[in-house]
Order: sequence, then C-alpha cells, then structure tokens
Amino acid sequence: MICAGIDAGSRTIKIVLIDADSRAVIAKGVIDQGVEQNKLALELFEGLLKGNDINRGDVARIVATGYGRNIVSIADTTVTEITCQAVGVRHLVPDAMTVIDIGGQDSKLLRLDRDGKVRDFAMNDRCAAGTGRFLEVVAERLEVGLESLGDMAAKSKKPAAISSMCVVFAETEIIGLLAAGKAREDIVAGVQAAIATRVITMAGRNIDRPIILTGGVAMISGMDTVLQSALEQSVAVSPDPQMTGALGAAIRASDQLNGAKP
Repeated sequence: MICAGIDAGSRTIKIVLIDADSRAVIAKGVIDQGVEQNKLALELFEGLLKGNDINRGDVARIVATGYGRNIVSIADTTVTEITCQAVGVRHLVPDAMTVIDIGGQDSKLLRLDRDGKVRDFAMNDRCAAGTGRFLEVVAERLEVGLESLGDMAAKSKKPAAISSMCVVFAETEIIGLLAAGKAREDIVAGVQAAIATRVITMAGRNIDRPIILTGGVAMISGMDTVLQSALEQSVAVSPDPQMTGALGAAIRASDQLNGAKP
C-alpha cells in the first residue's frame, strides 16, 4: 500500500508518495501555490498517480500539512508542519538535533530530543525579513532569478548592511543602496546575512548539533554558509530540503496506517 503526504505551503504545494511499509519514496512533485489551493493539490496528486501508473485505491492514507492543510479535501487528516518537518528531516538525517526551516512566509527553529520529538520551537511569522519572501523581493528588485542569488552573493567583497527589520522598509533601503551605486552582489549578500540574523534571534547561542537547514530557502546556494558563520557552528543542508515537510506527512500517514504511536 501507498501513503501520501501533502505539504500545502505558502508558496508551493509539495506531495510525496511512499511505500507504507518500507517508507521508500515512490514519487514526488511540486507546484506553485495559487488561489485555488485545493484544485492545485488535486491536480498534482492525480498527475503523480497517472505518471507512475498508480491506482487511486492503492493510496491507503493521506496526511496534509502546511498553511493550507485544512483546505486539502482528499486528506484523511492533518498534522502541523512543525511535527512533519521534524519527522521528515529525522528520516533523512537520523542524528539531527536542530532543524532550521526557512520557507516562503516564515522561518522556524526546531529543537529535537534524542528520539526525534520536538522539544520546543521558535517561529518568525510576523515579518517576512527572515523568510524566502525577503529573497524574492531582492530578486524582483534586481531583476534576476532566485536561483542566481547564491552565485551573486558568493562574489560579494563587502556585504551591504541591511538594518531594516521589516521587508517593506528593507526594500526601500535596497533601492537606496542601488541608487548609491552599491554592487548588486553586496546587496544580495547583505540580505542573506539579514536572514541569518533573524535566525540567530530565534535560536540564541545554545544550539544542539547536528544543525540541519531545510525549506525552500535551503536550495539557494550559500545560505548554509551564511548561517554557519552567524551561528559559529556547522550547518548542513537537508537532502531534498523542499520536500521534507511532505515526506514527514507521508511518514505520519504510514505510522497512522500501521497503528504506530505518534
């Protein structure tokens, strides 16, 4: 039998299908989020089934997570993204103790116990300055693709100081830096450093290792290095970081199907 995890995030919808017993990934997919979230989730789900010759009846249980989890009509139940990120990362990195999850609209720091349970967490969801949205804003302003930001920042000689803690005011600050002739790569590096500062604010200095970075922002090269420098501790990027929430949801679906304790 197959279990599915659907992560209806703020920027994208991710789905992972796994074997209910072995937990091996059978298929996965991602699509941009939109107004009709449930319709998009259904289309992605049906597309994965069709593309992998899977019958709908073979999917025994579906768990949804993320901001839009309560909108996903095909889900049997929902689980918070905090739990699903912890489960997904621990499945991929069994000794992970701290998870830094930076998504499109919020960032989170999860502290895990030795069994992989969430011991406590901190979240920044009130300001986009510590999230992927900040990077989207600078990419739009500089008229470059998100995927190129990491390479640009790597060329920085002197990262710009971004003092504004609100992304709206930070954008104004970026406009001013551009008008003053500041190099684009220095601005991007400054934005990455500002995001890292937000994470430090959530984390403090007492962080258990290994520290794993996940979420969509983890796919931008250099973010792990910036966080590592700011935290003064090693930070590793999770395998397949954009999909860890959906993977965790699929694993929870498998747990529920097999009667495992949460």
